[in-house]
Amino acid sequence: MKTLAVMSRKGGAGKTTVAVNLTLAARAMGVKAVLADADPLRSAGEVLRERDDAAGLLFETSASKLFALTEACRRGGVDLLIIDTPAAPEADVAEAVKVADLCLAVSRPTYLDLAAAVRSVAIIQRLGREGMIVLNQCAASRNGVEPPSVVKAFEALRFAGLPVTPTALRSRLIYQTAFAQGRSVLEIDQKGQASAEVRELFTHVWRTITGEARAPVRSANDDLRRLAPRSGARVGGLTFVSA
Repeated sequence: MKTLAVMSRKGGAGKTTVAVNLTLAARAMGVKAVLADADPLRSAGEVLRERDDAAGLLFETSASKLFALTEACRRGGVDLLIIDTPAAPEADVAEAVKVADLCLAVSRPTYLDLAAAVRSVAIIQRLGREGMIVLNQCAASRNGVEPPSVVKAFEALRFAGLPVTPTALRSRLIYQTAFAQGRSVLEIDQKGQASAEVRELFTHVWRTITGEARAPVRSANDDLRRLAPRSGARVGGLTFVSA
């Protein structure tokens, strides 16, 4: 069994959106996945607890019970446990990181979110865990050209200490439409752009967490590598040091 902790040290980044959609994408692709809602706000629970399959899909828990839940899922034949972590306190976030095989730090392309992502990275590295950063709620590209805010975010995160996933999730109304029905975007529109992005993100995460060959990081954005700041440079007020 593998465990994925989805985290953000700042509210509003879309952590629950990512956790719920990845869990349901995993199940749609044949992976026996369950979601642990360890956030006291219980946002994931609000979305999923009325589903017919909620009993085998959702566990509303707390940081102190994550180790026991992980062992129970392992004995129960679960393939993937995804943890929707609390934003605070740091001690509770750390409990989720400790049991995770991989941590996914969620960040919007804004200054405060990027600063929070750096704090997430610090916890992941301090505890010696593997991790990645995913950009969420990004404006859509036009004619293959990324909006400046997304370009700047990728530039900054190149030196945050963890790789950025090759797929960024875009700001789309369908996420809220799906949540209002207790479903994922894949269950609303399998052929839509949001569904394609979620599938691509899950595939990358699953390949990484299972140790298979990893997809190239942001291969469609070679210009971002060329534009990336040197170690020690400041981007949007943040200073980054090469890992």
